[in-house]
Amino acid sequence: MTFHLNRAMDNGLMQEEAGAKLSHLAFYAGWPKVFSAMPVARQVFESRAN
Repeated sequence: MTFHLNRAMDNGLMQEEAGAKLSHLAFYAGWPKVFSAMPVARQVFESRAN
């Protein structure tokens, strides 16, 4: 997920949009999977902020 999220953000995906995609994905993949993905997304956001 780290690679794909970084690549999407390189192509213009904003942090707010990525968060919205995660909440939308929860209805298809299930909330537990999205809760597992959230720390990974947070790590990507923090690494890109520096």
